[in-house]
Amino acid sequence: MKNKLKVININIIIILLNFFIYQNVFSEIIKNFEIKGNFRVSNETVIMFSNLKIGDNVTKNDLNEALKNLYYTDYFKDVSISLEDGYLKIVLIENPIIQSVEIKGVKQNNIYEKIRDITIKLEKYPFVENQINDQVSLIKNTLKSNGYYFVDLKTSISINDNNTVDLIYDINLGEIAKIKKISFIGNKIFRDNTLRNVVISEESKFWKFLSNNKFLDKNRISADLTRLNNFYKNRGYYNAKIKSTTGIITEDKQFELIFNINAGEKFFFDNLEIANTTNYSIDSLKKFQKKFKDLKGQKYSKKIINNLIDDLNQFILRNDFTLINAKFDETIKENNKIDINIFFDELDQKIVERINIFGNFITDEKVIRNTLIVDEGDVYNDVLFNKSIQKVKAKNIFKSVNYETSSSDDLSKTIDITVEEKPTGELFAGAGTGTTGTSFTAGIKEKNYLGLGIKLDTNLVVSDDSIKGRFLVTNPNYNNSDKSIKTSIESSTSDFMSTSGYKTSRTGFSIGTEFEQKNDLFVNLELSNFYEDLETTSSATDIVKKQEGNYIENLLMYSIKYNRLDQDFQPTDGFITNFSQSLPVYSDDLSIENIFTSSLYHSLGDNLILSANYFLKTINSLEDNVRISKRVFVPSRRLRGFENGKIGPKDGSQYIGGNYATALNLNTTFPNVLFEKENLDLNFFIDMANVWEVDYNNSLDSNKIRSSTGLAVNWFSAIGPLTFSYAIPLTDSDTDVTESFRFQIGTSF
Repeated sequence: MKNKLKVININIIIILLNFFIYQNVFSEIIKNFEIKGNFRVSNETVIMFSNLKIGDNVTKNDLNEALKNLYYTDYFKDVSISLEDGYLKIVLIENPIIQSVEIKGVKQNNIYEKIRDITIKLEKYPFVENQINDQVSLIKNTLKSNGYYFVDLKTSISINDNNTVDLIYDINLGEIAKIKKISFIGNKIFRDNTLRNVVISEESKFWKFLSNNKFLDKNRISADLTRLNNFYKNRGYYNAKIKSTTGIITEDKQFELIFNINAGEKFFFDNLEIANTTNYSIDSLKKFQKKFKDLKGQKYSKKIINNLIDDLNQFILRNDFTLINAKFDETIKENNKIDINIFFDELDQKIVERINIFGNFITDEKVIRNTLIVDEGDVYNDVLFNKSIQKVKAKNIFKSVNYETSSSDDLSKTIDITVEEKPTGELFAGAGTGTTGTSFTAGIKEKNYLGLGIKLDTNLVVSDDSIKGRFLVTNPNYNNSDKSIKTSIESSTSDFMSTSGYKTSRTGFSIGTEFEQKNDLFVNLELSNFYEDLETTSSATDIVKKQEGNYIENLLMYSIKYNRLDQDFQPTDGFITNFSQSLPVYSDDLSIENIFTSSLYHSLGDNLILSANYFLKTINSLEDNVRISKRVFVPSRRLRGFENGKIGPKDGSQYIGGNYATALNLNTTFPNVLFEKENLDLNFFIDMANVWEVDYNNSLDSNKIRSSTGLAVNWFSAIGPLTFSYAIPLTDSDTDVTESFRFQIGTSF
C-alpha cells in the first residue's frame, strides 16, 4: 500500500513539474497581429495597451499579462487572446462610452454643483459598472458630509445607437439629518451643558434656523473630538480620551450624537526645568525659572505648556537665535505628577528655495503668501513656519491647511502648502425680549471677498429705543504689513425723549488699523468722522435744550488689549484687559472719552469658577459741558436689581447720566448643585456700580455706590435660551428705580 502511494505522489509531482515547465518553456515569436471587435479604439492603441510587439518571443505568462493590461484600460468589456502560427489574435468587445451624465431630483444649487463636480469626470469615459458603484459611494459620502443621511440614489442608463450611453442619477435627498440631542457618556466631572458649549456641533432648535452646525457632519465631529480632548487636557486630565462618537437615528429621523468620554485622573505639574543643550549662551533664560516655580503644584494644562514654549521661542527670536527652537519632554511620576523638561534643538541652516501653494481655486495666492512669515530666500526656521501656518489657519477661510517639506540638497528646502477652501459667506439673525426690552439683529458676513481675504460685515440692530446699522470692510494683511486696515460706515437713530428729553441721529465713517504688538497684546488705531443731529423735547431741561442742533466730530481713537484667557468662550482661567481713548481732532464738541475694562477668571474646581469684571468709563469736556448724547451710563448687564438707565444724576424727571460710570461684578458658579438639570447654569453674583459728576450742576451729583446681590439662572430651553436673575438691592438712592426680577429670552446666531 505504501509503495502504491509513493507511485501516486511521484506521478502528481511529475504532472505539476510538466505544467510549470510547459508554462515557462512554451514560447512563440509574434509575426503579426489580428485584431477584431474594436470600433473606437484603433489597432495601434490596442497593441500599445497589450505591451506586446512583432518579434517578441512570448510565453503563456506574457499572454496573460497582455490580457490583464487590456482589461485594466476599462475600454473593453471582454477580451480574448490566442497565438497560433505566429499570429496573435485579439478579440474585443468594447465598453460603451458615457456620452452624458444627468442628475435628477436635486434642486439646491450648491448640492447640485458638488455632485456635478464628481460626475462630470465620467463623461466621455467608458461605462464600467464598478466605477459607477465607486461614484455612487462618493456621492453618498459627499451628501452625508452635508447632512443628507437618508438619500435614495438610483442609477440607470439610456442606450444610444453608437455604443454610447447616457448615465442618469435619480436622487431623492430626503430630510437633512439634524442633531436632536448631544449626549456625553462617561462624563462625571463637567456638566453636559458645559461640554455642549465646547463642541461646534449644536442641537437642533427652532431659533437656530440659520445655523449649519445643527446638521450632522463628520468633519465637524472630528473637530469636536479635538476640542473636547483639549478641553480636558487643559484642566489637568492628562490621559483623557474621547473614545468614540456614535450617531443614533431617532424615530423622527434625527440623530442623537453621543461622545464617549474617559477623563481619567487629574494630574499636576511637579518639576519644570530648562536644559540649554546648545552652544549658545542664554543667561537671561533665568527669568523663566520664576514661571516654573509658580506652576509647580498647579493642575496640568497642555495650553500652559504650549504658551510657555511659544514665549521661549519668541524670546529666542528676539535675541536672533534663529537656528534653535524650544521643545519639551513630559515624564509621568507617581501620585499623578508630571515633570516638564524643556530643551533646545539646533536647526539645520537651510535656505527656503521654493514655496508652492496648491488648492486655492478661489483665494488669490498672494493672500496666503503675504500671511507667511517665512519667505523664499530666508533661512528656514521651523518655529516661524509653524507660526505662519497658524496665521493662515486663523484667517478662517480654509477647511484645512497642510504642508510638506523636501530637500534636494543639504543647503535648500522646498515647501508645499495645500489648502482646502470652504464657504466663507454667513447669514445671521437673532431676536430677544425681556424686562430690559426687545431687540432684533440681522446681518451678512463674507470672510474672503473676491478671493482676496477681505472681510465684509454688515449688520442691523433694532431695539425699543434705537436703530443701528453698520457696514465694515477689513483687509487683515494690508500691503503685506501684517496689519489690518478696516473701514466702516455706520448710522444710528436713538430716541430717549421719555427718559432724558432728547433724540439723536448719528451718521459717519471711520478708518483704522489693528495689529498684534507682541504675544497676546493687540493695538488698535482709528480715525473717524461723524455728523449728529440732536433734537430735544419741550420738557427737556434748559441745558439740554441749549444743546439742540447739528454737530461734526473728527476723532482719533486708540485701544490696547491684553488677552491671557485660557479660552475666549466661557473662560475658566486667566484675564483680559482693555483700555481705549477717543481724542478730538476737529470737533464742534471737544471732549475726551476713556474706557477701561478688565475681567479675571479663576477655577477653584472643575465646576467652581470665580470671576471678577470691572468697568470704568469717563467723558470730560475741554471747553464746555459734555453733550447729553455723550454722557455715560452703567450698562444694564453690569448692575442687576435696577432698571436700565435709571440710576445716577437726575435733572427734574429726566436721567441725564454723568461724566463717570463704573461697575464691579463678582460672580461664582455653584459646583454640581444642578448637575442633573444639565441645561441649567446657576450663578451667585454681587454687583456694584455708580454714575456720578454733572459738569454743569454739581448739586445733581451722585456719590452713592449702588449694589445688589442675587442669583442668576441660564436655561437652554426648548423655546430658546432663557436668562433669569433675582437681585436684592443692597444700597440705592432715592431717585433710583429698582427691579428685583429680570429675564431675557433669545439669542443671536
